[in-house]
Amino acid sequence: MLKHFLVFLLPNLIFCQLEVTEIELPKILRETSALEYYRGNFITLNDSGGEPKLYSFNSYGEILNEYKINGSVNRDWESLAADNNNFYISDTGNRGNRKDLTIYILDQSLVLKDSIQINYKTQKKFKKKKKDRYDAEALVSFGSDLLLFSKDWKNYKTQIHIIPKKSGSYSLQPIAEVEVNSLITGGDYDPLQKKLVLTGTEYTKDNERKQYLILFSNFDLKNINNITFDKHQIPVSSAQIEAIKISDSETFWLTSENEGTGFPRLFKVCLSDF
Repeated sequence: MLKHFLVFLLPNLIFCQLEVTEIELPKILRETSALEYYRGNFITLNDSGGEPKLYSFNSYGEILNEYKINGSVNRDWESLAADNNNFYISDTGNRGNRKDLTIYILDQSLVLKDSIQINYKTQKKFKKKKKDRYDAEALVSFGSDLLLFSKDWKNYKTQIHIIPKKSGSYSLQPIAEVEVNSLITGGDYDPLQKKLVLTGTEYTKDNERKQYLILFSNFDLKNINNITFDKHQIPVSSAQIEAIKISDSETFWLTSENEGTGFPRLFKVCLSDF
């Protein structure tokens, strides 16, 4: 099923038109939590203890193939990043009690070749909490490194961590903290445009869910303390946006979980000034 709708926004005092196309995905992707390109199509994964598999599908929402990642375990897969050589699965979903946070390194044939173990230098207690600072659902490729963005249930900020793209064990300390006023659920970076985009969720006092595209233009770690962003509300509240992929300067692909009702979905979002 294909749906189109428009919404007009006023982010940072600039009128924008947000055009959204919605496509149903098969229920096998009910916990879709990542989005990357693979051989001219898309590839995703399920989170929260799903099978250790990746799933490729096309822009019509049709499943093309399944890839079991032998030697891996899906504790809480949350994100997927890629460069010209590898794919990186982020098993970093964490409500404060995990000591086995892992990033799996796959080759271009989606065969497991290595892994990275991480922990947080400031985390001293490992007890499950409703509101914790050590959850992370957005991993992006950034040159020779990976950037991991926290999902901070305490203060709705995001901490940025740098991880080398090499196997090993790393104790992370944030290089910056950004006041996004959102729970970060996904991200992508385009090196040609120097554009970083995150997806974020905010819950109001009335428990109303608002979801956002958070755009960082000319993103530069050398100027990390002075970065700015534009925040655009996505007109979707019935499903949790979990992943995003940049298509071009104004177009983005997103996926959402089904949350127990209906279908997971693929969204094409076009953002332009007028």
